[in-house]
Amino acid sequence: MPKGSLIVRVYADNIAQPVYGAKVKVYMKNNQEIELMTDRDGGTDRVELEAPSREYSLTPQEDVRPYSTYTLYVSRMGLVPLFVEGVEILDGQTTIQPVFLSTKSYRYTPEDKLVIGDNTLWGMYPAHVPQKNYVNNSFNKGDVLPTPIIPEFIIVHDGLPTDSSADNHYVLYTDYIKNVASHEVYSTWPEESLKANIYCILSYTMNRIYTEWYPSNGYDFTITSSTQFDHKYVHGGTVYESISLLVDEIFMNYIKLKDSISPFLAQYNDGIKINHVGWLSQWGSKDLAEKGYSAEDIIKHYYGDGVGLVTADLIAGMPNSFPGYNLTMNIKSKAVQQIQIELNTISSSYPIIPKIPPTNGIYEQSTRNSVEVFQKQFSLPVTGVVDFTTWYKISLIFIGVTKALEGVFKLS
Repeated sequence: MPKGSLIVRVYADNIAQPVYGAKVKVYMKNNQEIELMTDRDGGTDRVELEAPSREYSLTPQEDVRPYSTYTLYVSRMGLVPLFVEGVEILDGQTTIQPVFLSTKSYRYTPEDKLVIGDNTLWGMYPAHVPQKNYVNNSFNKGDVLPTPIIPEFIIVHDGLPTDSSADNHYVLYTDYIKNVASHEVYSTWPEESLKANIYCILSYTMNRIYTEWYPSNGYDFTITSSTQFDHKYVHGGTVYESISLLVDEIFMNYIKLKDSISPFLAQYNDGIKINHVGWLSQWGSKDLAEKGYSAEDIIKHYYGDGVGLVTADLIAGMPNSFPGYNLTMNIKSKAVQQIQIELNTISSSYPIIPKIPPTNGIYEQSTRNSVEVFQKQFSLPVTGVVDFTTWYKISLIFIGVTKALEGVFKLS
């Protein structure tokens, strides 16, 4: 039987509080179960679980669900236990499942559970309502910035826009993109097709941010979790490791029409159940990637030659932008000192990451060791080198930890 891998990461309320010694039960078929335990940084060992053959995820299916699902029960003394139902496992892929155990027992019962639900390529969800793509400054109610800026976090309304009872979640921008992509495509697809779909999610989200679509219509959030209006987002939902790495690599990019300021509202559909002209076909993008198309080729195939990929100049809230060169052994610079300070702050919540004494701006062995442990902890290639991806991952986790400690938001 083919297998995929599962890693569970457990937190108390937010990522600033990883939980040591949490018990994780993975319920199997035939009433069997696997019991895991989290280490001092809140993570379990990697466990292999059965999954259908990868081939099922490479063609549209009507009879065979291309992934297996598992239920978890996570508990720790002093915290409210939680069932997580519908954790998806794909053949040959690593699933990362975050679990947030509440310290506020009055809000939950021991029987409370999170239901993730099927991937949109398999399950039945409300169809996306076609929407006009506002460009340039023609939509003056919303365009308030001279240029699009990558935000630190966005506010996700967990329901229909008109459902005032639904919760609003403050979520790191990159975590939102990873969550959506993991619930709307299969991570087994060719890399260029995954990138094309991620670019669409990035651009659509950036359009919502830049045009202030929901605030300009009287709402207090950035985007919704409704497939009818936006994308499928599951608070606390599964993320695939390979998708996470791709988002970390390309999150500053988005699609833009020529002579336009606004990011392109890149609408897409599966291309099988629904296939709108002028929208990207998800299954079609997979087929094109198999024929050798790049992500940008795929995007132009569906949206025309008038679109292209651009890179945002700024990320809101970042302590410093990437210096333009990799940080390696014996380099001395302010950029090295910035990374040392951020890693030491992160280490307060993740003690497995060794603190760096002193923070003198010299990339010595102690800095390299800390970087390597950070890379391993957050599922990055372990190189000991601070490249573009590692730089921004450290900065984003630094922001997340400091804001979570301040009580600003809980990350998923």
